Amino acid sequence: MKFVIIGADAAGMSAASRAKRNRPDLDITVLEKSQDVSYSACGMPYNIADPTRDIDDLVVRRAEVFRQKQGINLLTGHKVTAIDPEQQRVSGITGSGESFEFSYDRLLFATGARPILPDLPGIDSFGVFTLKNLEHGRRIKNYIHKYAVKKVIIIGMGYIALEMCESLLAREIKVDMIKPNPTFLPWMNPELAEQVKKEVESKGITVMAGHKINKIERTGGRIIVQSENVVLMGDMILVAVGITPNSEIAAKAGIALGPGKAIAVDANMRTSCENVFAAGDCADAIHVVTDNKAWIPLALRANRAGWAVADNICGEMVSLSGVAGTAVFRVFDMEVARTGLNEDEAKTAGFDPATVTVKTRSRAHGHSGFGTIWVHMVADRPSGRLLGVQMVGSEGVAHRINAPAVALLAKMKVNQYCQSDLAYAPPFGPVWDPTLTAANQLIKILHN
Repeated sequence: MKFVIIGADAAGMSAASRAKRNRPDLDITVLEKSQDVSYSACGMPYNIADPTRDIDDLVVRRAEVFRQKQGINLLTGHKVTAIDPEQQRVSGITGSGESFEFSYDRLLFATGARPILPDLPGIDSFGVFTLKNLEHGRRIKNYIHKYAVKKVIIIGMGYIALEMCESLLAREIKVDMIKPNPTFLPWMNPELAEQVKKEVESKGITVMAGHKINKIERTGGRIIVQSENVVLMGDMILVAVGITPNSEIAAKAGIALGPGKAIAVDANMRTSCENVFAAGDCADAIHVVTDNKAWIPLALRANRAGWAVADNICGEMVSLSGVAGTAVFRVFDMEVARTGLNEDEAKTAGFDPATVTVKTRSRAHGHSGFGTIWVHMVADRPSGRLLGVQMVGSEGVAHRINAPAVALLAKMKVNQYCQSDLAYAPPFGPVWDPTLTAANQLIKILHN
């Protein structure tokens, strides 16, 4: 069997490695347009923070290991431009301009996603960067060193933007943040979002939400962002306004797309085209709370989906339950986490949401060094079902979000979650875990 994979990062190489382990006789070809494979993209902001570390430290496994030790035909510098589902062939062009073509019995799209670039004059100016792949990180790190960057303007205020604030400040680089949307973190409960904003501003970061950007221009060796009522000048611009799936080749071949123009897949990662699968940031998923399709590109799903594709093409039928959108990131001294739906998303999905926000301790009363944790919890009023949780705090947030994430997968009600036997010790939390405190308060609201 010929198994061809387009894309050589998390989903693609997880699928290739597992398929080769399952079936050593498989003829596996991986086509990767860049020169980088199998790396930790999530670690890039932290690597950029340390000028002594090489960006290639983030490579998990080098291309030659896949080729020599696993017998995988991994071809870098091979950009796929089209597929022919009827003939079961893929075609494209190499970095040197030569055409190539491969036939397949099974095909996997693991093409990932790319940063969104706003339609702005000057967006392609020298000194404007995005951060999604290893080459982006490499260019940013080289630019900072070569041009002794002292001031960066970040367009956007999402996960990557906030993580990069910390990384740049660690290198004594000043940061201004700007975006058109007037809400700092629109997906987060306003009370919790305010705590994150205060943390960012306390470190000297200028946060300017609600400023429409007119253009970018380079002048006198500096780069400028012009909005309707403010002009920001720096040495570099980072655009971090979100990502979009690389699904154009699939769409051109007649393969169905789902939310966010991601490639639509079923629970077995099959697309609408026979013998074609999709996994990772280019593919959609079922949301475990709504049971509807969603596009939530995250690392664990990419690796898990790659495994599922490998098992399925090797004859072991594997279905994935879906995603809850569980995510966590650090902003200086604050941990920020979420899982499931926020109030607006719950309404859109047809629920009647009830919410509660509690402020509590990260450790037991009387134990030194405690911090504050804010927990925002959402439930469906008629059924009492847990729908989502958000948390921010100086400690104890990152792993605490996993308990509600499991509860969402199990479709637990809030009163059932209240009975969860969560661990307790004074250095790690109060007797009543902050999420249990929130659940107890939410039950009172549900019963009113």
